Amino acid sequence: MSSDDERDEKELSLTSPEVVTKYKGAAEIVNKALQVVLAECKPKAKIVDICEKGDAFIKEQTASMYKNSKKKIEKGVAFPTCISVNNTVGHFSPLASDETVLEDGDLVKIDMGCHIDGFIALVGHTHVLQEGPVSGPEVALRLVRPGKKNTDVTEAIQKVAAAYDCKIVEGVLSHQMKQHVIDGNKVVLSVASPEATVEEVEFEENEVYAIDIVASTGDGKPKLIDEKQTTIYKKDETVNYQLKLKASRFTISEITKNFPHMPFTARSLEEKRARLGLVECVNHGHLQPYPVLYEKSGDFVAQIKFTVLLMPNGSDRITSHTLQELQPTKTIEDPEIKGWLALGIKKKKGGGKKKKAKKAGEKGEASTEAEPMDASSNAQE
Repeated sequence: MSSDDERDEKELSLTSPEVVTKYKGAAEIVNKALQVVLAECKPKAKIVDICEKGDAFIKEQTASMYKNSKKKIEKGVAFPTCISVNNTVGHFSPLASDETVLEDGDLVKIDMGCHIDGFIALVGHTHVLQEGPVSGPEVALRLVRPGKKNTDVTEAIQKVAAAYDCKIVEGVLSHQMKQHVIDGNKVVLSVASPEATVEEVEFEENEVYAIDIVASTGDGKPKLIDEKQTTIYKKDETVNYQLKLKASRFTISEITKNFPHMPFTARSLEEKRARLGLVECVNHGHLQPYPVLYEKSGDFVAQIKFTVLLMPNGSDRITSHTLQELQPTKTIEDPEIKGWLALGIKKKKGGGKKKKAKKAGEKGEASTEAEPMDASSNAQE
């Protein structure tokens, strides 16, 4: 690698304070957007209206940032707001004409993302209206750290799910993220199987990951029911196939101009003719679809997604939302799971002790001490 390449890579990694600031700025916005969406999740509320409010909030908040920058900085929605209910696994972000509403007793999954200059923060949250299988995120956070392997996290997620008598949904991947890259090459499988394998890799300092955990009371093998429900796509920049239909060429032109790197919803394609070209674009690989999958009717699916920065002083989860208080049905007794929960993560700044340390002449930086977690919390945080 040349010195110029090394310098460019450093400027785009967490070794650059500006990059960390952009990640954390995006995280702050998407965390607030999640609160806005949660406040809208009420019985009889139209799902599409809630999705649009989530996306609108992110666009509004990012629009005022870096307005005076000398170069144009892309910013906005990194992943369209999705509201997936009960046995729907994810990616439900319907068109404006859809009349689906929330009902009292629904288990609601919210998935969304924001980016500033291509530096992405994703978050997923489950609003549990009854006791449900929300487990696993704390263990994953504590194992996503330099020196650990992706297979360590896969094994841990499986073990915690089994302790709670639920299944981790197959096909869900957690990706490394980089500037303008939401699905990097380093991947964590939630479920390892002969059909689904990834290369074993080690987590390294200054990397960024979106950890996505989806648990089900069903068999964890979701099915596609209706392709027409797919509304989220991402442009594949490596495909150069010459599209035949005029509508398709118009569609890909609009997408290249407005959504060159990030996933988008078909709702964002303002003209009807742009939507007409989606089929050929997908068939020839220009667009990667995010299908809406389902477990069996009567099953419940819960999701937690968070963004973690692998900082020199510990893993720093920058997106999250406090889960509703659940009455635990299980107490974790497994010594290995308790050991995982006792691993340290990056502590947040603040508190009186920190001020005293600064007065004593020490730097007021975030502590790198381990922050163990009491296993009696049952990984419900």
